[in-house]
Amino acid sequence: METINKTKDKYIFKTEIEDSLINSIRRYVGQIQLAAIDEVEIIKNDSPLYDETLAHRLGLVPLKQSSKKEGKLKLSSQEKGMVYSGSLKGDFEVVYDKIPLTILSAGQEIELIANVKIGKGQEHAKFSPGILNYREVSEIHMDKEIAEKLKNSNPNIEIKQKGDKYIAIDDKEEEITDLCEGFAEKYRKKIEVKTNKEMIIALESFGQIDAKSIFTKSIEALKKDLAEVSKKLSK
Repeated sequence: METINKTKDKYIFKTEIEDSLINSIRRYVGQIQLAAIDEVEIIKNDSPLYDETLAHRLGLVPLKQSSKKEGKLKLSSQEKGMVYSGSLKGDFEVVYDKIPLTILSAGQEIELIANVKIGKGQEHAKFSPGILNYREVSEIHMDKEIAEKLKNSNPNIEIKQKGDKYIAIDDKEEEITDLCEGFAEKYRKKIEVKTNKEMIIALESFGQIDAKSIFTKSIEALKKDLAEVSKKLSK
């Protein structure tokens, strides 16, 4: 396995893995349990937003995870101007405190209680921890004209010459296969794309947990379900 880019919110790496397996892991991102705002009791809302719209926005505010399974967050403001997610106070903390929720004019007021619970992304997007996508590592064979177009679009792309053919390897964070195919179609040229068993796997976190944990927790959820199936079959 080779790490390409690793931060708290992004994890990109290259490894050999079967397409069917990584697709199963991707699907099980929706089985990770996370805390999110589920129901909102709106006591007063003088803002321009309908109660339903405000509740929907609140549900999509990422929360820092803890050992708590449920809790409450309160929001109360009479100040003129934008109301941000950082105004939510209670049993959980928000990940980003500058998410705009609504706006108040002079004399307007907002007061609400948000109920937090544990759920899965399969149930609703508010429980989703992030995104996992993947693609095959590709070896692209092209002629000189396409190679020049590719190099002009991104000087950092490494292109090797082999006889009258030029070869680029699509194994970095930025995908280039689609770009080459676009050039080939535009200039009516032919390219050859060869793949192997290696995959580029990219995870992006919404902030509740770090990107690498999305991958490991998805695997844990998949293993748990497989163990349950195996247990039932052995009876």
